[in-house]
Amino acid sequence: MKRKFWSKLVRPSTRAFAREARRTPGYSLFDWLHGYIYARWPYLYIGIGTGEHPLARVIGPLVRQLGRLFPPRPSDDADRVTFADTYHGKVVPLEAAKQLVTVEEEISLTDLEQIIPYPRARDIVLENPDHIVVLDCPCRAARPNPCLPLDVCLVVGEPFASFIAEHHPRRSRWITPQEAVDILSAEDERGHVHHAFFKDAMLGRFYAICNCCACCCGAMQAWLHGAPMLASSGYVSRVAADLCVGCGTCAGSCQFGALSVDDGTVAVDTTACMGCGVCVSKCPEGAQSLVRDPTRGEPLEIRALIASADSETLKVSR
Repeated sequence: MKRKFWSKLVRPSTRAFAREARRTPGYSLFDWLHGYIYARWPYLYIGIGTGEHPLARVIGPLVRQLGRLFPPRPSDDADRVTFADTYHGKVVPLEAAKQLVTVEEEISLTDLEQIIPYPRARDIVLENPDHIVVLDCPCRAARPNPCLPLDVCLVVGEPFASFIAEHHPRRSRWITPQEAVDILSAEDERGHVHHAFFKDAMLGRFYAICNCCACCCGAMQAWLHGAPMLASSGYVSRVAADLCVGCGTCAGSCQFGALSVDDGTVAVDTTACMGCGVCVSKCPEGAQSLVRDPTRGEPLEIRALIASADSETLKVSR
């Protein structure tokens, strides 16, 4: 009788999240509570994290104190795990972002240290990858004068998509993979950056694509102030000097401040460039391109990763 009562009280998506949590190795009750709070009240969570919510002054010091009392557990990769290690984004150019929302098969790719260079939250486990929900961006919603539109955050796969749809019916809606592609393309046209986001409390894996701008995005602002919450795409911008006319269009659209006009030609600050590709789409002369930089890690290109994993499996089977 008691079980039936709780079954009616707790929403189906919450039960699904709990079931998946029990199947996730090393995922504690504290992790689940953290993940539940984050997904259940993302606007409060992000609003406090960005300092925009009135409660930030009260809760911020309390959270920092709790962090000192209960520090994140260390990992095999580092002696000390920082907040950025538990919650971070991987920059993905437009075509790579499109691949993440058009995967037609369930996949499990783990320990992606060459792609997601963080000790924690670096797996890609996609269950029902065609289940996609678009959510009003919590970062934009927290700002007094946000960039528009708000509905640009893509939650991909289960149990995350159903959880968001069930708990935030007024701020989210189900969309098709093609609609997700259209949102990504529109955001690219606006000059915004695509990030695949990972969080340890969200089962330690990829769960969403954010389409970000430096004026609203908490993670981008943290990165610009020295907190390593973003990983490079694995590419860097290159300028063809014979095509560049020094118009500065790309420099004005760069969200990372990596481009400047010097002696009539655009110069790239490679330490600041994250390889997002916005400059490529904005350059009217076709002078910008992205080139691989092996020092920045591997790109998150899901089709290539799947092919590589299949190839390794074939080698083992032989």
